[in-house]
Amino acid sequence: MIIKPEQYILDQLTATEKKVINYINEHDTELSNMSIVDIAFNTFTSPATVSRAIRKCGINGFNELRYRLMRPNENKNIVSVNEIMNKSLIEAAQTIERISIKNLLDIINTIIEYKNTKIYVFSRGPTAMVAEEFCFKLELLDYNVTHTDDPKIIEQIAKNADKNNLFIIFSFNGQTKELVTAAKYIDNINAKLIVCCCSDRSILLKYATYYLIAYKSSKIAIKEFEVTSRIPLFILSRIIIDYLVEQKSCL
Repeated sequence: MIIKPEQYILDQLTATEKKVINYINEHDTELSNMSIVDIAFNTFTSPATVSRAIRKCGINGFNELRYRLMRPNENKNIVSVNEIMNKSLIEAAQTIERISIKNLLDIINTIIEYKNTKIYVFSRGPTAMVAEEFCFKLELLDYNVTHTDDPKIIEQIAKNADKNNLFIIFSFNGQTKELVTAAKYIDNINAKLIVCCCSDRSILLKYATYYLIAYKSSKIAIKEFEVTSRIPLFILSRIIIDYLVEQKSCL
């Protein structure tokens, strides 16, 4: 029996939630290969019900439950896969915890304020994928936005920056020379700059009007190229875009 709730917890479970817990306990040897959707399907419930039942029993979600089922000497492939999936879960959870609601709302309001002017988005390296998707979605929302990851173009645009334009920088470490130089130019003319990065020690923060700092994982997937996950930056991008969509629907 993998879940052994106290009687007072059992008393709080609905009949459907008890069915979920009974199923989990009866199939604990199979759960490592299953998803929360599989459990929901087999118990004729929903993933939300499964998750709620697990949490009521003091387990912080399905992923934690699978970790409890691991055995050091059993199926190392399953253990490895669970650890890999947990890495993404940690990145997402830690990033959301680090988001300042005040900063987020300031950023949303600023972007809306500059909707009828020009918005420039700068990035470098693998982070360009995040910035490109962000700009694509802003364009769909009728914003006049341009993205570039070319260092010479970044410097040229920043040198000739107009204080009536809005600038947004996506950067993983926040130390990229070209982006720091651009931030200095933007700061010199008192234009507004939004920075999304994964380091609270980023030089860019010094020049930012507003900023969001995502979680930075110490684990690098492809170590010889130092390619670190950009999932945290994608999460920041998505939250901003989703909130802009919500605001648009309220108008």
